[in-house]
Amino acid sequence: MLALPATDLAQLRTRVRALAENRPAVYQMLDGTGKILYVGKAKRLRTRLLCYFRAEYPADKAARILYAAQDIRWTYVPSEFAALLTELRQIREYRPHFNFKLNRTRRSVLIKISGGPAPRVHAGSAVAAGDERVYGPFRSMERTLEAVRTLNDLLGLRDCAANMPIVFSGQADLFGADRRAACPRYDFGSCGAPCAGFIAEWAYRQRVETAAAFLEGRTIKPIDRVVAEMGRAAEAAQFELAGRWRERFEQLEWLLAATSRARSAIDLLTFVYRDPGDRGDDRAYVIRQGTVRASYPWPATPIEEEAFRAVIRAELDRPAPPTGALPLESIDEILLMQSWFRAHPEALRRTTPLADWGGVTIRSPAP
Repeated sequence: MLALPATDLAQLRTRVRALAENRPAVYQMLDGTGKILYVGKAKRLRTRLLCYFRAEYPADKAARILYAAQDIRWTYVPSEFAALLTELRQIREYRPHFNFKLNRTRRSVLIKISGGPAPRVHAGSAVAAGDERVYGPFRSMERTLEAVRTLNDLLGLRDCAANMPIVFSGQADLFGADRRAACPRYDFGSCGAPCAGFIAEWAYRQRVETAAAFLEGRTIKPIDRVVAEMGRAAEAAQFELAGRWRERFEQLEWLLAATSRARSAIDLLTFVYRDPGDRGDDRAYVIRQGTVRASYPWPATPIEEEAFRAVIRAELDRPAPPTGALPLESIDEILLMQSWFRAHPEALRRTTPLADWGGVTIRSPAP
């Protein structure tokens, strides 16, 4: 038997038809206690909400959300950009059940370093529990996986399951007489085997920090080793072996360039963005390294302009965010900014460098 809806859908649809306008908005589906079940955004609110009532239960996820809801609440925003940003922040704040169950997290190609006694360096499409440092985003999952595998092999880092039991050397009372690594990578010389006590904890963590330094552009030690091994193989006329080392060199070279491009792309997302409102209510967004630091109505008078200059000067006086790993709390917002300006190149013509506002003169953005 099909479940009954939590409320009178006909009455709810009548209210939407009567009250909802076709304007950008963020809406919330709520249960009988007022708890937010789902947060969504719409460029045309009335059209979007009425789609829920035409969805078929239980096949369509929109119908499943609607059947669980008791009420719909919405807030109008100036533009589609504002709707996207507000939706993201409300999902982050309220963590609605259906947003996470339906996998609304923005996905990309990332390199992650986990926590725990023996951290792993691995690639994935989303940040997971236990990930402590994240780099990217990158364009190719296949090339990223290959490069991470090479980096792990060179540094002897584990790539086994996250829940693999870890014991380090110096914990002799935990070992039996016969110690064996859980996989053949130790025998191949590509893993320090923290699963079997063949490496000290400090030594393993030092290798992890070398990987982090490489991903942050602070060292090229892994490439130095590859070049040295490639040269030795060539001198010994082991050309097949030299060719394999050459492949590793190309993978690490690609990764070094890709991490540099990723950092530069985020640094370039630093400006004031004038976002045109659908009803003339333009807003000014202060964006620094892909995160929105402040938002105000676009200054229309000399007094408003001077007040906004003061906001920019205060932002410029703050220390620049550190380069390196992405801030975990802002990854989704950074990815959203990248996606927006990539999909709307005309929006970049409405941006102004922060320094132009913080200084004496302003370079007016194109209308």
